Amino acid sequence: MMVGAMSELGQSNSPPASAACFELKFNPSTALITVVRQFLENFYLKVLDDADVASRVALTTHELLENAAKYSADGDVRLYVAVDTQQGTAVVRTINHAAPSQIERVRVCFEEIENAPDVGKYYAEMLRRSANRTSGWGGLGLARIWAESNMSISLVVSGDEIEIHAHGPIHTER
Repeated sequence: MMVGAMSELGQSNSPPASAACFELKFNPSTALITVVRQFLENFYLKVLDDADVASRVALTTHELLENAAKYSADGDVRLYVAVDTQQGTAVVRTINHAAPSQIERVRVCFEEIENAPDVGKYYAEMLRRSANRTSGWGGLGLARIWAESNMSISLVVSGDEIEIHAHGPIHTER
């Protein structure tokens, strides 16, 4: 199952020396999300010299930031990104405050993901639903992370705070 517990890298206040990481707190807009994505992709391409890893980390960051920005109760989002070359792992985490109705929508989405037996079929279903949706949040970005980035995703809710973690190997066999 791709949905699971967060790796140790994302839980530590002091990342290992082998981790290229950063934290950012801001009020993201569509333009700023694109800037952060481009920065991340360029940064990890230079640090790792691996276009696939850079692209997957950038895609994951973009999708998580988009969701957090849309549904943040106060507009603020915290972002943490780390790639640990010794452990061979990547972690992307967003934290934001959300209204109870948004928290429930995210929980429902995670329940669907946890119960999906096949990532490809689930992602295809989410694409179909998205094409028919006229408004609201459907979780397509989370499904995209799971399907395209080869990253596990997990949810932590504490009061009105939502933490979404994406984590996985930096090198994959495809």
